[in-house]
Amino acid sequence: MSMEIKRSVCPYDCPDTCGLLIEVVNKKAVKVKGDPEHPYTRGTLCPKMVHYEKTVYSPERLTQPLLQKGPKGSDNFEPITWDAAIQIIKERWQHIIAEYGAEAILPYSYAGTMGIVQRNCGEAFFYRLGASCLERTICSSSKGYGWSAVMGSTLVPHPNEALDSDLIILWGTNAMATNIHFLQNVRAAKKKGAKVWLIETYETPTAKVSDQVTLVKPGSDGALALGMMHVIVRDGLTNEQFINEHVQGFSEFKKVLHEYTPEKMSRLTGLKVDVIEELAHLYAKARAPFISLGTGLSRYCNGAMTVRSITCLPALVGAWAKPGGGLMANISTSTAFDTSKVTREDLLKETTRIINMNQLGDALNKTVNPPLMSLFVYHSNPVAVTPDQNMVIKGLLREDLFTVVHERFMTDTALYADLILPATTSLEQPDIYRSYGHYCVQKADAVIEALGEAKSNWEVFALLAQVLGFDEPYFNQTAEEMIKQLLESPTPWLAQVDLEKLSAGYPVELPLPENYKTKFKTPSGKIEIYNNKEEDLLPKYLKPHGDDAPYWFVNSPSIFSLNSSFNEQNELVEKKEKMYLLMHPVDAQVKGFSDGELVSAFNERGKVAFVLKITPLVPSGVVVSEGVFWLRDCPSDSSVNALTSQRLTDRAQGSTFYDTKVDVRSINNI
Repeated sequence: MSMEIKRSVCPYDCPDTCGLLIEVVNKKAVKVKGDPEHPYTRGTLCPKMVHYEKTVYSPERLTQPLLQKGPKGSDNFEPITWDAAIQIIKERWQHIIAEYGAEAILPYSYAGTMGIVQRNCGEAFFYRLGASCLERTICSSSKGYGWSAVMGSTLVPHPNEALDSDLIILWGTNAMATNIHFLQNVRAAKKKGAKVWLIETYETPTAKVSDQVTLVKPGSDGALALGMMHVIVRDGLTNEQFINEHVQGFSEFKKVLHEYTPEKMSRLTGLKVDVIEELAHLYAKARAPFISLGTGLSRYCNGAMTVRSITCLPALVGAWAKPGGGLMANISTSTAFDTSKVTREDLLKETTRIINMNQLGDALNKTVNPPLMSLFVYHSNPVAVTPDQNMVIKGLLREDLFTVVHERFMTDTALYADLILPATTSLEQPDIYRSYGHYCVQKADAVIEALGEAKSNWEVFALLAQVLGFDEPYFNQTAEEMIKQLLESPTPWLAQVDLEKLSAGYPVELPLPENYKTKFKTPSGKIEIYNNKEEDLLPKYLKPHGDDAPYWFVNSPSIFSLNSSFNEQNELVEKKEKMYLLMHPVDAQVKGFSDGELVSAFNERGKVAFVLKITPLVPSGVVVSEGVFWLRDCPSDSSVNALTSQRLTDRAQGSTFYDTKVDVRSINNI
């Protein structure tokens, strides 16, 4: 028996990007552990990844190409060879291009893998093909926009800054499900005396580590921030020296802040006036206040402006100049790698149309010129995770739409494919990773051979490029060679790390400049509360949209799944128990509902069945579901995104998943 320990990286869409140790026995991965040498994740794994080998060797893994033989959605496939599959794609695409042009083909991908090469290499292929471009803004584009409108490209604080804070505000982040390693810092800070305040729309599991929980009406976080800043200015709690040296537009901002009184913001947020004032005073008087800002609050029609408003708070009290102070949004390490070596924008010879991924349902169903005649889905499950599920499914049912899905499992989307290509897992492919929750980077080799006939993203695109006659040398290289290029000609930032150690597969941390928190990378060199490049020169309150229905609907992350991933592990699905809808006891009483009853949440877009869970953890007027289930595990034939809309955020064309309202009615007792 031969046993080896090999390093790898968690590939999923999570800020923690954990370092992994894979125990390989006789060329099979038998155990997955956290890497204690990782500078940030330090050997701890979330409940989803502790048995990643069960995903890799799941009996449900797709290991050969499959051709749909029955009606779309019927799960009636037959195995074919890779040669036959590639030939089918070639012939169908050549016919589509001849009749409609290459823009009739659309790639659809997002974050099934976060590796720089495997995630992004498809862009080069579709640029060269001349296909329609996908605007990938489903996650946090409005959050990034709101931050940048104030802070430009300023580096986000290192998460370890929180260790020196005396007040940590977890604002709209269910860190227990999405950011467990930052919670380690929170707990450590608490032991040193820090207070922790959670601002949320319902009492998530993260409330367990918080000293105070404040529940705001969905979409009203910006109103709370503006109300706090009104109090801070009104009561003379600003840091005038910091503002004079480092802030642009504060005098103009003061003139508009007067209208955001605690009384007015109380009506918008649902908070009592004294709570808004208490939080403002606590924040302004803290030695080093630190805000960890979640993403969900940016998924409303006012999302970018909400983030912009919250991002102004540290400027008023000078938190950036204090060790342990600041605001942590998504960490950007994109400038550490020259990703154009992978994405190859130069292969796009002519500008092609852009289709927003949040509006896939409309794109597949509405008359456009040219019409979408082929969809190529890779590392994504749009039927489960894209807004307006019913419209997406309606489009995928089109007989004239040629859909190819590159996948590991028979997902909700794969069922509607004409052709399924088996995909590798992260343990079966090489890549290099960066994080949006810390500053570490790490290279990962394939630690086991690919199962069956599974191929990586890059291998599939290289095969397609070959049969389509693409003669650029780019398409003849391997993924390993692309990774080598990224490391052999490093950016100035990457050149500062131990490249030999990085090349050997160890996690390394990108260095941060001295006093980086007060080196503001904006056009003015200051924090730009006033931004003359914005249509709204100053932050303001924008209302969320909200449908014409009585209950706000919030789909929160689950501890046991990530978007639609990990539903292939039966043990994790069982830990989620049932597809619950959480409702406040008063609302349930008014409706005459019983705990455990089967109910339907519905609006103009669709209806979804849930098992009702009556709980005081959600406020009246709000209903909550946790996690995204595959349709096979749902009580009905729809899941949560049958309720969400294709509307976009105020800036950056982001998703508005949380800007959703529903009514609820009884189905029957179970």
